[in-house]
Amino acid sequence: MLLIYSPKISKRLKYIFKLIFKDLIGTEFKITTDPEEFQSFEGIKINYSTKVFNDEIFFYSSNLLFEIGIVGQELKFIDFEDTKAFFPNYEEKSALAFDPFAASFFLVSRYEEYLPYVRDKYSRFEAKESIAFKYGFLQKPLVNIYAQKIAEIISNKFPDFKPKFRQFSFIPTIDIDAAYSYKCKGVFRTLGGYYKSILKFDFQEILERTEVILGLKKDPFDTYNYQFKIQKEYELKPIYFILFADYGLNDKNISVNNFKFQKLIKSLGDYAEVGIHPSFGSNANPEKLKIEVKKLSQILKREITKSRQHFLKLSLPTIYRNLLNLDITDDYTMGYASEPGFRASICDPFYFYDLDLETETNLRIHPFAFMDGTLKDYMQLSDKESLIIIKSLIEEVKKVKGTFISIWHNESLSDKKRWKGWRNVYEEMNKTCGS
Repeated sequence: MLLIYSPKISKRLKYIFKLIFKDLIGTEFKITTDPEEFQSFEGIKINYSTKVFNDEIFFYSSNLLFEIGIVGQELKFIDFEDTKAFFPNYEEKSALAFDPFAASFFLVSRYEEYLPYVRDKYSRFEAKESIAFKYGFLQKPLVNIYAQKIAEIISNKFPDFKPKFRQFSFIPTIDIDAAYSYKCKGVFRTLGGYYKSILKFDFQEILERTEVILGLKKDPFDTYNYQFKIQKEYELKPIYFILFADYGLNDKNISVNNFKFQKLIKSLGDYAEVGIHPSFGSNANPEKLKIEVKKLSQILKREITKSRQHFLKLSLPTIYRNLLNLDITDDYTMGYASEPGFRASICDPFYFYDLDLETETNLRIHPFAFMDGTLKDYMQLSDKESLIIIKSLIEEVKKVKGTFISIWHNESLSDKKRWKGWRNVYEEMNKTCGS
């Protein structure tokens, strides 16, 4: 067991020590505020304070973990190995020239998202507003890197210390925003689709829509058999997130009352885990979210515990509180729509810390590394350029033995029109994760 000295024990301190030592490094620990107990302890021990006792491992502490409330932080950055660090100190005896615990807490709590910021057109916190983007470490799982460094420092001082890091794991996730391109749309939406095609003089689309509706051709978004094939070939355990909501401006899936759509959802549930993809309209309407979760649960005849926000629309802490109120245990929204990388600078699950309430919650956050639409639509990269970034992200996660989560859509696996060539990207990603 590891003994940690701190002159004060706060909720923030207990939270981040649990994440770093227990969850990431895999060791049990105890915190003491008693200097005599700490100095007489003969096992592995760490001093987290502003005062050195003897020759123990000493991390100079900043104030963040002992504060209450949210205030603007004057962050100063320093170079650390091949990335960045902040909350620096100038104490010669400190094991590191910065406070890795305060920095990690700032990142995983999403402290900066509680401060005033400029929102994008969907009222989201944008990647370019983040310190990770501004200082060039968005594609680095900084918290995992810090944890590995802490474990290395302990091992150098105590050779018998054996950290128990997790092994690299891969979770492919697929969002079903539009189950079909042409099928099951109803009379009015189908006529509207024909009208738009006529205005664009897109006669090829008119023909394709007609052939699909008449059953002469497969719907281009119907990539489910391909997904099941890849799932079996690479022994994947995917998670599907279903947009199961009333039609709206930004919510355009099949009607929740459509029998074929319901049958598809049940089929997906036979092959994989299924979670809710809360509608854009539910962001400001918790009662609407409650209805969506209940209806999907009734179709699957099982409890819904997993969630990812449609449009990745995440407003802290409101959205997470809404999910907690509905007994959602796991959320997969933590990432950006406009940039690949690690929004919370970590590539392993962690529990949401509600800064407003100063408490750790039971909602487990699963950060993802990239979304297909980010690379294709926001960054306008080719399939080959995108694959280079994806492989780079996988390598970063493998270095720290983390969890790599990707977001794809049934549409992007069609290998048709604007997604031509992207099936190869998907398969190469699976091969790289498996190698």
